[in-house]
Amino acid sequence: MVNVTLCFSPAQALLAAKAGATFISPFLGRLDDLGHSGIALVEEIRDIYDAGDYDTAILAASIRSVAHVVDSAKAGADVATLPGKVFQQLYKHPLTDKGLHDFLEDWKKTGHSIL
Repeated sequence: MVNVTLCFSPAQALLAAKAGATFISPFLGRLDDLGHSGIALVEEIRDIYDAGDYDTAILAASIRSVAHVVDSAKAGADVATLPGKVFQQLYKHPLTDKGLHDFLEDWKKTGHSIL
């Protein structure tokens, strides 16, 4: 299995697929830092891979935010690498936190225990 990393262009992604790479890793955050759209690159790669029926999976890298995760998934990325902080932000939501708190408080009132 081969991961072609540090991808910054559709041409690089095409070459990787033609060479039989298992993964291509476009670096979204680094492109965004330069004023280019990392998400647009994922979309272009997905179009190329779908048109050519390539098996190479798109691994979204240099993820910086929850929006990067969601947008890269919508753009067709198959997998992503992301910092632990961003992973934790994926499941955090103030309404979820409040709901869990309320459920636990209601459970305590029943006097039952799961242990």
